[in-house]
Amino acid sequence: MSVDSSPQGGQAFEPLEPASGPVRKERGRADLRRAAERYLSEPAEGITTRHAFSFAGHYDPKNTSFGALLACNEETLAPGAGYEAHRHSDTEIVTWVVSGALAHRDDAGHASVVRRGTVQVQSTGTGISHTERNPGGATEPVTFVQMWLQPDQYGAAPGFGLAPVPDGDGLTLLASGRDADADRALRLRRGDAALWLVRAPAWMPLPELPAAPYRYVHVVAGSVGYRTVPGPQGGGRSAGPGDSVRITGDAFADPTAGEDGVELLLWEMRTPVQFG
Repeated sequence: MSVDSSPQGGQAFEPLEPASGPVRKERGRADLRRAAERYLSEPAEGITTRHAFSFAGHYDPKNTSFGALLACNEETLAPGAGYEAHRHSDTEIVTWVVSGALAHRDDAGHASVVRRGTVQVQSTGTGISHTERNPGGATEPVTFVQMWLQPDQYGAAPGFGLAPVPDGDGLTLLASGRDADADRALRLRRGDAALWLVRAPAWMPLPELPAAPYRYVHVVAGSVGYRTVPGPQGGGRSAGPGDSVRITGDAFADPTAGEDGVELLLWEMRTPVQFG
């Protein structure tokens, strides 16, 4: 069907004025992803890995990243198991051990054993080859969370950092690319991103969390309850071990630890992945 949009009777149409009133603010979103929704891979004997984003043989064009975060993998290595030498470049790799110990060695001369209560940052820069293994003589599996962040600096020499993290509840800065945090945490090669460890005892509110356009929560242990958005319109949700929440804007309101307390990792990011 065609419609004649020409003026009637030779008179031009009068333009309509836009409706007055405040512009409606777009609400934030708290996108809860359950541990059971993660992609499962078993790349070698004794290795189990669960991916939050498209990874290895799993590809979903709608789930390739969030903010500047490219990967968040939950890894379990049986005693004696591990990844043989493999190469990375231009990626920030952050490792947090949940239980057990992880032995790391790379061709830039870095060697470490990462245990619970220690955070490691590997800036792969122009390229490194490394191995990751459950150390020889171990009798228990090692479980760890490994996260990959897109840098905003390219072509730099590889870098490495390892730091102990104090016990206790509260908000602890683990790694940051901001200049103001240079003496407070391990360095990231992305100037608008930071990683926090958040701990709270049973039934207590979490400390005030940093605000950012993109925030990513990964629950390590315990559970956290929250409202999807502030105010009475926000629905109640609860996230447990292995669950994650992808947060934009003012979502994820009034977070409170569950009956066993909570330990979670929180990414604070200002910009998303950049292409080209």
